[in-house]
Amino acid sequence: MTITGLDHFNIRAKELDAMRDFFVEVIGLTEGDRPSFQFPGYWLYAGDAGAVIHLVGSDRERGYVSGHGGDDRDGTGVVDHLAFKGTDAAALIERLKTHGIEHQVRELPNGAARQIFCAGPEGVTIEVVFPTD
Repeated sequence: MTITGLDHFNIRAKELDAMRDFFVEVIGLTEGDRPSFQFPGYWLYAGDAGAVIHLVGSDRERGYVSGHGGDDRDGTGVVDHLAFKGTDAAALIERLKTHGIEHQVRELPNGAARQIFCAGPEGVTIEVVFPTD
């Protein structure tokens, strides 16, 4: 067996629509087809890469938890951040400002890329990497 790339991240969200809106309106993913699971969620797509984010509802008060069970931990658990490749850093910075989202811009020491970090809903940290070459 060989690992050939990333398939998707699965994120449990208490505020499912807010999480979807963040990834669509701010990060620039698109909502797409999702199998009709017995629990609420969204699949979010990144161009030709497919459904890179699977959002799953996690709210015991509303009577549902993620499809895989488990506990409802706060924050991102052992996941430190999600990183995407991107184009047009200025456009992302403008969207972050429009939505009132604080962000940090960093340059890699070798100058090969610019990184933009921001906090998404429910404590998930997002990085978008923009090659500078």
